[in-house]
Amino acid sequence: MFQVFRRVPNGEALQVFEKSGMRTEDKQQEHTLEATKLMETELKSTLLCLAQSLLGQGLVHRWVATTFPFTHPSWELEVLHKDKWVELLGCGIMEHAILHKAGAGDRIGWAFGVGLERMAMIIYDIPDIRLFWSTDSGFLCQFNNKTANDVIKYKPVSMYPQCINDISFWLPEDRLYSPNDFYDLVRSIAGDIVEQISLVDEFVHPKTQRTSHCYKLVYRHMEKTLTQEEVNVMHRLIEQAVDKELHGIVR
Repeated sequence: MFQVFRRVPNGEALQVFEKSGMRTEDKQQEHTLEATKLMETELKSTLLCLAQSLLGQGLVHRWVATTFPFTHPSWELEVLHKDKWVELLGCGIMEHAILHKAGAGDRIGWAFGVGLERMAMIIYDIPDIRLFWSTDSGFLCQFNNKTANDVIKYKPVSMYPQCINDISFWLPEDRLYSPNDFYDLVRSIAGDIVEQISLVDEFVHPKTQRTSHCYKLVYRHMEKTLTQEEVNVMHRLIEQAVDKELHGIVR
């Protein structure tokens, strides 16, 4: 909300409301043009700072006049992304009738709504807004266990089906082991054909106290459908490498 009277630089009180005003493209009938312009400046500077804090100070932007049912005048903030203008948010001066019904008729305010999907598309370099409704684990896993400080750039997901194989093995007893050792081993053999690797189970034998890990491997090719036979060949190479290089014992 914005106070009814606000001091302007020359020290004179600013008149916010007028009794016999007219509604124009630039203002509502209850507001003075000066108050509306002051609100517009505050609104745009605040929302631009928000966008710059998320997308960077070098943001190329423009304001586009538009109409919304609950604000007047109204604008959209568009940003230039990959040579295309993308609508980021809508905003405007709140309709005074709404504030009056809410018991705040002595106030003037502004409102905005951010398109979170479009914001995320720019931040994470996601090419298609429809991906946000995807249940494909190849897309969703890229954002699992991430924080706001993590740098994430979307990696394209194959249109071809996944093949899922599990591998379980006893961890080596003669050396230190980390799951990253297995992840690196898989990547060195299968490369990007293994889309996801996840530890799904850990078991400690009650008698020997030896630990076993079970991993789920999701295979998927970017350019073709993998057959289960092709996946099995690669999976056997990984099993052999676990025995030879990690000194694990495949179960």
